[in-house]
Amino acid sequence: MDIIFVPLLKLLITIIDLYLWVVIIHIIMSWLVNFNLINTSNQFVTVVNNFLYAATEPVLQRIRRFMPNLSGLDLSPLVLIFALMYISHVLASLAHKLM
Repeated sequence: MDIIFVPLLKLLITIIDLYLWVVIIHIIMSWLVNFNLINTSNQFVTVVNNFLYAATEPVLQRIRRFMPNLSGLDLSPLVLIFALMYISHVLASLAHKLM
């Protein structure tokens, strides 16, 4: 069974790590757009921004439902990052124990 579960767990950890980078890039991109450091009329910037929004917003919306209103301060990406890191560490320790 270790032959099946350990590579599967490692694949899940890799997917979670990639999604973590997508969230971080989305945060940085939103800052750059909000501070007018990148031009949103550029087609490439718009495509990347739309992809990042579509990839992260469904999860962030669910987290925002349970978060208190902090008068404009959105901490849902931080909660998502911590949750993804926690899940990744749990899966890594589980894979280590199965080896």
